[in-house]
Amino acid sequence: MRGDGRTVTSKALALLGAFESGPTALSLSDLAEHANLPLPTAHRLVGELVEWGALERDEQGRYSVGLRLWEVAQNAGRHLRDTARPHLQDLFSLTHETAHIAIRDGDEALYIDRIYGSTRVPRASRVGGRLPLHATAVGKVLLAHEEEWVREAYLAHGLQAATRYTHVNPGRLAAELRKVRNEGFATTQEEVREGSCSIAVPVRIEPHPAAIGLVMLSSNAAAMTRHLPTLRGVARRIEAAATRPQPSLARIPRRPGRQSPRPGRDTGPSS
Repeated sequence: MRGDGRTVTSKALALLGAFESGPTALSLSDLAEHANLPLPTAHRLVGELVEWGALERDEQGRYSVGLRLWEVAQNAGRHLRDTARPHLQDLFSLTHETAHIAIRDGDEALYIDRIYGSTRVPRASRVGGRLPLHATAVGKVLLAHEEEWVREAYLAHGLQAATRYTHVNPGRLAAELRKVRNEGFATTQEEVREGSCSIAVPVRIEPHPAAIGLVMLSSNAAAMTRHLPTLRGVARRIEAAATRPQPSLARIPRRPGRQSPRPGRDTGPSS
C-alpha cells in the first residue's frame, strides 16, 4: 500500500483501463488524469508497463496497448472463439450479413468474435467490446435465458437509451424477454445504432452460455426472420463442437530444438 491506500497493482490497472474506450493513443498526462495519479507516479508505472510490453510509446510520445498485452488477452475466451469461428464464418457466408457471438459479462454483452464483409452496417460492436444487454439482440437472448432474479435485478437498476428506439420501460422489456424465451430468438430495430437492426438466438454451452446474431441494415428488418433456420442450425453446430473433448496440451510434443523459456520471460504463444 502507498499513501492514498491504493496498491501498485490497482494503479497499473487503472492506467491500462484508460484504453477500454476512447482514443487508442494517449499522452502521459491523459493516462495520469484517467488513473487519478500524480504525473511522476504515472511516468514510473507507464515506463514499467512499456518495458514489459503492455504499452508501446510512439514517436510523438503517446502510448497505446502493446503487442504483448494483446497476446495475453487472446487467451480470454479463446476456447469459445476458436470453437465458434469456423461456424461463424459459415453463418456469414450463408447470409452475407455481419455475424457475431457474445456472452454475458455483468450487465453487458461481451463480443467474443465478429465477421463482416466490405459492406458494413453502422458499427456498434467490436471484438472485445461491450454493449448493454437490453439494447442488443444477443443481449436480450442472454438476459432472457438467465435466472429470474438476474432479470429482475437488471430491470430494476435503471435502463439507459442508446437511441430514441431503445426499449427502456421495465414492464415492456420484461414482457419482451418472456417472448424471447418462448420463441427462442430476439430482434432489435435501431435500438443501439440508428440504421441497423439485429436478430439473435441462444447457444447453450457451459460454462458461459452464448448468443449468436446477425446485424443488417434497417431496410432489411422485415426479412430478418428468414435467417432463423440458419442461425439455429449454426448454434447447434457450435454447441456440438463445444462438447467435444479438447486435446491435452501435455500430449503435444515440443518442437525439435525448442528451448525451455528462461525464468521470468514469456516466449509467446505455443500454437
